[in-house]
Amino acid sequence: MNTSSIKITSEKLNLQECYDFVADPSCGGIAVFVGTVRNATRNKEVTQLDFSTYKPMAIKEMQKIADAALEKFGVKKIAIHHAEGLLTIGDIPVIITVSSPHRKAAFEACQYAIDTLKETVPIWKKEFFEDGEVWVNAHP
Repeated sequence: MNTSSIKITSEKLNLQECYDFVADPSCGGIAVFVGTVRNATRNKEVTQLDFSTYKPMAIKEMQKIADAALEKFGVKKIAIHHAEGLLTIGDIPVIITVSSPHRKAAFEACQYAIDTLKETVPIWKKEFFEDGEVWVNAHP
């Protein structure tokens, strides 16, 4: 049985696809994290973001996160999908879904996955403002 779905794409992320992948009749809960592009950061108005990846390594690291979450929290399935390229305000750069027989494990695995992704996966974010742009370091 395939227990993880890992994807990096320049196409629009699909929440239903992630939800459907983890849905399982033995599970009593599905935790969902949807990251969105916000309109401001550090008191500056953001116009867009650009996500760049080293895709082969990023996929490998995302799979490690999924495997660790499955083992550490005893969850049933996990999907981790990330966008690359230019995104505008309101777009979705990341979706994580986790199913588990019990909600606590699903929530914990979901938080672990997003926190670890931001710390370890080679995905870089450039923020664009009206008056310039800046590359951003990972931060939880």
